Amino acid sequence: MTTTDAPVPPPAPVVKTDAVPPRPAPRRRSEGSVLNVFSHGVLVVWAVMVVLPLVWAVMTSFKDDSSIFGSPWALPDKLHFDNWSRAWSQAHMSDYFLNTVLVVGGSLIGTLVLGSMAAYVLARFDFPGNRFIYFLFVGGMSFPIMLALVPLFYVVNNMGMLNTIHGLILVYIAYSLPFTVFFLTAFFRTLPTSVAEAAFVDGASHTRTFFQIMLPMAKPGLISVGIFNFLGQWNQYMLPTVLNTDPDKKVLTQGLVQLAVSQGYKGDWSGLFAGLVMAMLPVLAAYIVFQRQVVAGLTAGALK
Repeated sequence: MTTTDAPVPPPAPVVKTDAVPPRPAPRRRSEGSVLNVFSHGVLVVWAVMVVLPLVWAVMTSFKDDSSIFGSPWALPDKLHFDNWSRAWSQAHMSDYFLNTVLVVGGSLIGTLVLGSMAAYVLARFDFPGNRFIYFLFVGGMSFPIMLALVPLFYVVNNMGMLNTIHGLILVYIAYSLPFTVFFLTAFFRTLPTSVAEAAFVDGASHTRTFFQIMLPMAKPGLISVGIFNFLGQWNQYMLPTVLNTDPDKKVLTQGLVQLAVSQGYKGDWSGLFAGLVMAMLPVLAAYIVFQRQVVAGLTAGALK
């Protein structure tokens, strides 16, 4: 018997692999830097467009009328605090400010309480008509208020609440509820259900669970939607113009228009700018104080 040995293939050549891996192309890094510079440039332009008119209005409120027209971009030669005192007392801005605080304060509390209760029920409980009620609130956000001014006037008049503070508060609450319920419903859905279930096991009622456990957990969302409602209600002009024609119960927006119209040929522009800054300061202060809470409330749903 003969055996045949198969030919042995030659060994494969050894290739040294000590070469350095190629560096990534710098195109992505350059594109990212260009995009970063572009975005920062847009933010700077936007900041200048927003901040410059505010600074100019504050600066102009301390000038006299001749300086406003003679050198509108120059700093005031001296601070004319009499502009503020004249707008506060003679132009009745103090009365308008008090009326606005009463209306916005009452409507903001009512909006947050009613909106949070409705949003909690819609977010946590399943019952027939849940989605229908939710979409009714969502549809209320798209309903133009201008179409409801005439029937709203007759409804408020028939209820005997025309030219009243509490009537304007109820209208503001109804106007702000759709957005509040929409915002807080999404926020309550992000909260953990285990905490509420533990409270039910310990014997807590639904009311106690909501007010003592779930509502404090929703504090960032409440602050965020509260700031948005505060901005909208503080700057509201159309609703009080239609529903509040009593001169003694006008709000700040009506007072500023009244101040501009009542000047006639006198042209008290310094007093007008002082009143304008008075109306802006509470809004700016509220946003500066609660800016972190606003950002936390807006990003809480995405983080969870």
